[in-house]
Amino acid sequence: MKKIIVRADDLGYSKGVNLGIEESVRNGIIRSVGFMTNMPESRNGYDLIKDLDVCLGQHTNICVGKPLCDPKDIPSLVDEKGEFKSSKTYRSAKEDFVDLDEVILEIEAQYEKFKEITGKEPAYFEGHAVASDNFFKGLQIVANRHGLDYLGMSFDGTVPFRNQKVRMCMDSVNKEYDPTAFLKQIAEAEDEENTIPVMVCHPGYLDAYILRTSSLLEPRALEVEMATSSKVKRWLEDHDVQLITYDDLK
Repeated sequence: MKKIIVRADDLGYSKGVNLGIEESVRNGIIRSVGFMTNMPESRNGYDLIKDLDVCLGQHTNICVGKPLCDPKDIPSLVDEKGEFKSSKTYRSAKEDFVDLDEVILEIEAQYEKFKEITGKEPAYFEGHAVASDNFFKGLQIVANRHGLDYLGMSFDGTVPFRNQKVRMCMDSVNKEYDPTAFLKQIAEAEDEENTIPVMVCHPGYLDAYILRTSSLLEPRALEVEMATSSKVKRWLEDHDVQLITYDDLK
């Protein structure tokens, strides 16, 4: 039986994203969810899924919304409005402008907020992808400091997790993206022994805030449709594909 993880990132991003993730968990195949704790809709997002059977991790964010730290304490991360610099700013930078000590402060703040909101430790610990080596160094430092299960980054997407390896798979930036076809491709692909493929999704409905702040739009709604599709669920059953979570990787 093939085992895969189907993960949703960005819980807390916006009202529309929260509702799409809730639908994808409550009535769909999503079992692992990455939680942004710095956003205004974070608590509302958690309230929607807190009673559902879900593996909740910290999706650390330094490129959208306002930081939890005082902007004066983390000047390398914020713009003149005191909000996080955008993903576009990271992509266009010629060098890593993130100060390691400053980003550790914000990562710690988001980790503490995670515990405050949920009353739990994150089941896994990772970061919203931006072009900054210091950000990922900071995540590793904070994870080591608190004994958290860190999901790092690699060129081929394969990273160690507990006593196994997971392979990150994401195709939503592809203009011809078909979530159902991509899920089937992952499920049918051959993997190294002891390696679990992870389909990284960003399910959500579109609202004004997401339209203003994100370049990832249509794929979010398509992933809600895929995750809740009865045909997809039946295909997974017919092909002996077992949906697991990070908690199952002991």
